[in-house]
Amino acid sequence: MNEINKKKVVIVLPAYNAEKTLRLTYGDIPKDRGYEVILVDDKSADRTVAVAQELSIPFFLHENNLGYGGNQKTCYTRALEMNADIVVMLHPDYQYDPKYLPDMVEPIARGHYDMMLGSRFLSRRHVLEGGMPVYKYIANRALTIVQNIIFGRALSEFHTGYRAYSRRVLKTVPFKRNSDNYVFDSEFLAQAIYFDFRIGETFVPTRYFPDAHTPNFFKSLRYGLETLAVAGKYLLARCHLYISPIFKINAPS
Repeated sequence: MNEINKKKVVIVLPAYNAEKTLRLTYGDIPKDRGYEVILVDDKSADRTVAVAQELSIPFFLHENNLGYGGNQKTCYTRALEMNADIVVMLHPDYQYDPKYLPDMVEPIARGHYDMMLGSRFLSRRHVLEGGMPVYKYIANRALTIVQNIIFGRALSEFHTGYRAYSRRVLKTVPFKRNSDNYVFDSEFLAQAIYFDFRIGETFVPTRYFPDAHTPNFFKSLRYGLETLAVAGKYLLARCHLYISPIFKINAPS
């Protein structure tokens, strides 16, 4: 067995009302790679848990709806408890293609990167062909340009929901201090940059359709403003003017 195959990979599914898409998502996860899968249900109002049971997916239930970020906190905590070496967040709404999981996992397993992003914008033509609303496309591009300037990076996308992490990243980044809402992702990426983790990207195609969970315009606007606020906190921390608790490192173990 080579070093890559020795790595324990856990795929986490942060689920909320994913009844109509969970079966499709799970069905496309490569079954020959030995990945373990867990689902965290954020108090869904549909049959998400019943479908998980039908598919024999191990799951954990929130007694109350904790939000997108709150769901991820449980996902990563559970995966670490399972002694995962690599953790991949895959949305169970079938928007991101599970067949690209090996492309997310292997650069971390080989030691090239600490964190991988599944970027929709490495092939920009496919983004609009996949159905991304034009306003989201423009907003994503604008935010990413601003963030690249502030963070000193050259990433094609900061706002993907398809992400893979090494165990060291999850043990170091204080993600439990982050928001329970959508800005959790922006905070986590800012933290990873602040702590100088190596971040890679790989292309992943996406789909936009009615059953895929996409924040509406007003939620997207709020997310954009909160994301800019995170960038401001990053600048303050880098300049040693004020270090937000989200940038106070956990002790690695």
